[in-house]
Amino acid sequence: MGLELYLDLLSQPCRSIYIFARSNNIPFEFKHVELFKDSVLGKKPAAGSGAEQPRAGPSNSEGAGKVSLLKKVPALKDGDFTLAECTAILLYLSRKYNTPDHWYPSDIQKRARVDEYLSWHHANIRANAPKTMWIKVLIPLFTGQPLPSEKLQEVMEGLSTSLKQFEERFLQDKAFIIGNEISLADLVAIVELMQPVGVGCDIFEDRPRLREWRRRVEDAVGKELFFQAHEMILNIKELSNIQIDPQLKEQLAPVLMKMLK
Repeated sequence: MGLELYLDLLSQPCRSIYIFARSNNIPFEFKHVELFKDSVLGKKPAAGSGAEQPRAGPSNSEGAGKVSLLKKVPALKDGDFTLAECTAILLYLSRKYNTPDHWYPSDIQKRARVDEYLSWHHANIRANAPKTMWIKVLIPLFTGQPLPSEKLQEVMEGLSTSLKQFEERFLQDKAFIIGNEISLADLVAIVELMQPVGVGCDIFEDRPRLREWRRRVEDAVGKELFFQAHEMILNIKELSNIQIDPQLKEQLAPVLMKMLK
């Protein structure tokens, strides 16, 4: 049995793994998981309802649940070996397939810089960027009404603080986070920062240094692959066609609201 990757490309960690594997020509079977369709949000309107139908093929949510003990994506299956968590999967792939050194350098200090960013990322960029999608798309989908603009402003202020730190502490005047070549740190960062872009919050527009860094990351992995991986998030508004079970709405709406407090 070959390598299987269970991924939903609406997920930032899944996109980083997908881009990494494709850009390094790692052979794998893409097990497409549609979390919003199959597990959390319910289902899209049936054919004939007038709503746009999903473009993706069959989903593998049940299979992902069996592969990952945590019952979430991303998940990896390599023969009898299974693995969860984005960073663990990225490092496993880089070691097994001996990917170019710049991704996770053998130089101990450069590697430490990658580790430093990955540690910082979760409590800063990842703590703020995904909330834009919840505020502008998912919570209105569940509650039937938009959130006050002040809530988005609050999240954007927190994200702006994180982006300032990102530019000054990590990017500085370098082409990439650890120097002249792309690393796992850049990949993990860029997929997270595309989440606000997908819902109309262009965080790159007034930040020329950040915008040039994004361009270099796109070039490094290949623009075609980059936009293929981000096609779903850049068309996130299609989720408005999903029909939510009323009981599920009642159960999850307050939970989602608590996530933003």
